[in-house]
Amino acid sequence: MPRLAANLTTMFTELAPVERFAAARQVGFDAVEYLQPYGHAVEELKSILTDNELELILVNTRMGNAEAGERGVAALPGRENEFKAIVSESLEYASELGAGLIHVMAGVVPEGSTTRECEDVFIQNLRVAAPIAANLGITLLIEPLNSRDVPGYLHSDSSHARQIIDAVAMPNVLLQFDFYHLQIMEGDLAAGLAHHWPVLGHVQFSSVPGRNEPQYGEVNIPHLLSVLDDMGYSGWVGCEYRARTTTIEGLTWAAPWGIGSKQT
Repeated sequence: MPRLAANLTTMFTELAPVERFAAARQVGFDAVEYLQPYGHAVEELKSILTDNELELILVNTRMGNAEAGERGVAALPGRENEFKAIVSESLEYASELGAGLIHVMAGVVPEGSTTRECEDVFIQNLRVAAPIAANLGITLLIEPLNSRDVPGYLHSDSSHARQIIDAVAMPNVLLQFDFYHLQIMEGDLAAGLAHHWPVLGHVQFSSVPGRNEPQYGEVNIPHLLSVLDDMGYSGWVGCEYRARTTTIEGLTWAAPWGIGSKQT
C-alpha cells in the first residue's frame, strides 16, 4: 500500500498555511510536503510538526525571483554563489525538520545562455551540494517540469533529467517523477516508472488536465499506485494537487488508503 503525503502548498489552501498541518493530520495523513517553508522559523515548524505528529518529507529550494518568472537558480550561469546560499538554507531547514528530500529547482534557461551551458552549471552545482547533503542523510531530487506550464525549464522530460542524473553520478541525486508533468510531456507512465526505477527518488501526482484530485482526468492514479506497489516502491507519494472545491470534500478518492475520515 502506498504511503501518501499531503502537499501543504497545494492542498488545504482554504486554510492559513500554519493551519494546514493540523487539517492534514485530522484526515489521516502521517506525512506532508511543504515546498517553500522559508517564511517560517525552523523552531515554529518543528513545534507544529511535533504537535501534530507529522513527518515532513520534502522541501524545494527557493525559486529566485518568482515574480519575474524564475523557477530556480541552480542551473543559471553566474548565479553559483546565490545557489550555494539557497541550497545551504534548504539543507538547514531539511536537516533540522527531518526532511530527507530536497527538490533542487534548476531554473528556466535565461536569454543569452544555452541549454548546454545551463546543464554544465547544474551538474557542477549538484556535484558540490550532493556530498554535503549525503552527510546529512538527505537526497537531492531533480524534477522534469512540463513545457506548457513552465516554458524554457532546463529539463522538461524524464530522459533529459536522467542524462543529468547520470552525469552527476552521485547516489543521492535522484529523479522526482511527477505523474502530472510527465503525462503532459510523454505519457506511458507505468513504463516510465519501470525504465527510471534505478534512479527513482520520489513520486508525486495530480490529475491531467486541471491538476486536481486523482478521480478526474485522463490518468489512472489508483492503477499507477498499484504499479508502484508491485515494483516494491517503499517511498512516499506526494499528493500535489489543487482541490476543485475544498480539500476535505475532494478526499473521497483516498478512502481505500485510510485518508479522509476524521481522526481522533
